[in-house]
Amino acid sequence: DIDSMKVVAKGVNSSRSEDSSTIIITHYERLLNYLVPDYVHVFFDGTIIKTGNLELANELEKKGYEWLIQKK
Repeated sequence: DIDSMKVVAKGVNSSRSEDSSTIIITHYERLLNYLVPDYVHVFFDGTIIKTGNLELANELEKKGYEWLIQKK
């Protein structure tokens, strides 16, 4: 639920630093309202097929994944 998402995001945001990395795997764009990623990676068949920033996540929400898979 939304309250849990906010708690998780707050914990992740508070642990962010220049000296460490955190990988978040999600299919919920709503989480990105609370966590702003430095990078967004799209995986397909175990391979990164596209890298971007928050704009890529927003584009995926609008268009889905099919346009990326067709380019592969």
